[in-house]
Amino acid sequence: MFDAVRKHQRLLQLVLLILILPAFVFFGISGYQGTSSRDTGLASVGGVPITQSEFDQAMRQRIDQMRQMMGDTLDAKLFDTPEARKEVLDGLIAQKAIAADAAQRKIVVTDEQVRQYILSVPGLRKPDGSFDEPRYKALLSAQNLTPAVFESRIRSELAMQALPDSVDGSAILPRSVRDAVVALQAEGREIRFLRFPAADYASRVNPGEAQIKAYYDGHQKEFETPESARIEYLVLSRESLADQVVVGEEDLKTYYEQNKSRFGVPEERRARHILVKASPEALEKAKELLARVKADPGQFAALAKSRSDDPGSASQGGDLGFFARGMMVKPFADAVFSIKDGDIVGPIETEFGQHIIQLTAVRPATEKSFESVRAEIDKEVRLQQAGQKFAESADSFTNTVYEQSDSLKPAADKYKLQIRSADGVTRQPSPGAAPGSPLANARLLSAIFNEDVVRNKRNTEAIEIAPGLMASARVVEYKPAQIRALDTVRDEVRQKVIAQEAGALAKAAAEARLAALKAGKSDDAGFSAPRAVTRATAEGLPAGAIEAVYRLPAQPLPTYGTVDLGADGHALVWLTRIIPAEQAMLALRQASIGQQLLRVVGQQDTVSYIDAIKARSKVERAADPVNKSGDARQP
Repeated sequence: MFDAVRKHQRLLQLVLLILILPAFVFFGISGYQGTSSRDTGLASVGGVPITQSEFDQAMRQRIDQMRQMMGDTLDAKLFDTPEARKEVLDGLIAQKAIAADAAQRKIVVTDEQVRQYILSVPGLRKPDGSFDEPRYKALLSAQNLTPAVFESRIRSELAMQALPDSVDGSAILPRSVRDAVVALQAEGREIRFLRFPAADYASRVNPGEAQIKAYYDGHQKEFETPESARIEYLVLSRESLADQVVVGEEDLKTYYEQNKSRFGVPEERRARHILVKASPEALEKAKELLARVKADPGQFAALAKSRSDDPGSASQGGDLGFFARGMMVKPFADAVFSIKDGDIVGPIETEFGQHIIQLTAVRPATEKSFESVRAEIDKEVRLQQAGQKFAESADSFTNTVYEQSDSLKPAADKYKLQIRSADGVTRQPSPGAAPGSPLANARLLSAIFNEDVVRNKRNTEAIEIAPGLMASARVVEYKPAQIRALDTVRDEVRQKVIAQEAGALAKAAAEARLAALKAGKSDDAGFSAPRAVTRATAEGLPAGAIEAVYRLPAQPLPTYGTVDLGADGHALVWLTRIIPAEQAMLALRQASIGQQLLRVVGQQDTVSYIDAIKARSKVERAADPVNKSGDARQP
């Protein structure tokens, strides 16, 4: 039962992934605005159209999400089916319906909610925990977004998420259901196991030519060489633009003066401390220790060894070594960097408790000269200016490779880029492709094999490989997928036939032994010693074995069953005893499994809510969606 629940949960999570954008997505917030008024509508919800451009963007987003989950080896062609396109369109219909429902209910997203969302984005906090506003604006600028537009999109997304989240959060799980599932999950089985490895039967198989030919004819896809292409490609990057930027000497010196503290070693201080961990009595204990060390500073180290609750420094007399300001929590650092050598301060409260601190040494900050860091500054300034130039050039690069689609040379000349080439390119990244390179990017590889690109030798669209990196490619020579001739794969086919026939013999042997056991004509020879298993503790059992164990009837005992081990053959399972769930185990699992079940119920309620608002919305479908994004079409 619990396995079924888990399978349903994964299905629901996939549905919700398609319908509702995940939280904490910085460069993937939808806001499908800016589509052409001439774009053909595929459907409408309450009079609001869903355009082909929106569909293509949603299709690309879905493929990208699935690649993040399953890796770059995911074949985008799997999504170019009527069923997959219908799911994406249904997801867009659901989004429009949720947005309309949120507007009708006047859902309000406060400025504080928007602020908290932005603060949650990874990489936007400085080491001291404060918000890095310059980085925030730079990241938005790289995506051609202003803070106002970005924050408006966040507000729209949070408003859309509010209603489904409230439905999900209000789910109720009956205790009886929870307890029943927990009991089934915790109940154990005592089993014995007997394997019938396929390899043990391989020597009995000697396939003839007719068998080999029949297998080859029936499994030709297994012997297919994938389609491939010889390509040219162009990469526009911040680094390539940085090489074209010239920075004046005065600008470099001004930048040095403005950032002088970065080019050197900051001031470091050495201190020892006594920590009294957080408790109702911590402050009084800390005051008593402060009085003692102020009366006799010489006993600080000895008191730290005997009284400090910091195990890392207590044995060293509380010594923390040298550290810069940003290496410690703010209250502690503020105290240390505000006193003179030898001073003792406290109690200083932090999240760890109360601290008594003694400053023992100061290492002043040192600065590097302008000449010693000139090359570093020059590179840094050129990259900064190239980042701005990249944001300005991205649209122009995209237009150039599209408008002059029969060659990459115009774009190469305009941006002083080198046209590169590669042979044997397939839909899957080659093993030698460096991570982050264009030839390892699944979106670009899919676009290369787009019908128009292959047939008409046109440039692909400009595809963003990573922030600050775009690429376009064109096919010079295309080789379609081909079935290798039988003569070239005969040995490979023969081994596959042997494996198939050996597996069939292993299955027959397992089934014969099973029949003998059920008829009382066989003993326990070859079976493993009895062992106890549960759904959560089945280490050492092959895949699928635990499901077979729990499918066996619990009465009358003993009972027997077979397990298909795939390429490894077959096995027999002998169920000898049911082990009742222990109360201690039930208590431990009720909380965690109950929460999992509650999430499943909440997701089911959310899907029901979405179905309900779609049903009462005026939905009209004008056309079947066709994927024009270049991500999932084959020539």
